[in-house]
Amino acid sequence: MKLTHIDEQGKANMVDVAYKPKQVRTALAEGFINLQAETIILIRENEMKKGDVLTVSEVAGIQAAKKTSELIPLCHPIMLTKVSVKTTLQKEGVHIECMAKCIGQTGVEMEALTGVQVALLTVYDMCKAVDKKMYMDNIHLIEKIKK
Repeated sequence: MKLTHIDEQGKANMVDVAYKPKQVRTALAEGFINLQAETIILIRENEMKKGDVLTVSEVAGIQAAKKTSELIPLCHPIMLTKVSVKTTLQKEGVHIECMAKCIGQTGVEMEALTGVQVALLTVYDMCKAVDKKMYMDNIHLIEKIKK
């Protein structure tokens, strides 16, 4: 059986995963946002006006991973069994990892990548008043596993 994204009329469709076996699927993605030294100090000392940057961005990433199919048109809605977002304040910015897991017929890499992206955007939003030189970098999938 051939799985395709384009129908006979040339219209985009979701891939039919009905005949694929259910498997435990895990994906890990990461990204980085470069910040000025003064911004890093404000985050470390929890002095940002909008609140705790790292905690809020972790929660935002989790929420985003859960909404991925609403944001990316051809993504399947997935029953996630676990999503975790870890932020790490580093010398030059914030490193973010997102792990998504499900038992299903399609992968969770888009959920992991969406979690990272939105967590990074949340850091950006919370710091934009004090840092005009921020930039996001090196956003990518580290691994995806199916068992």
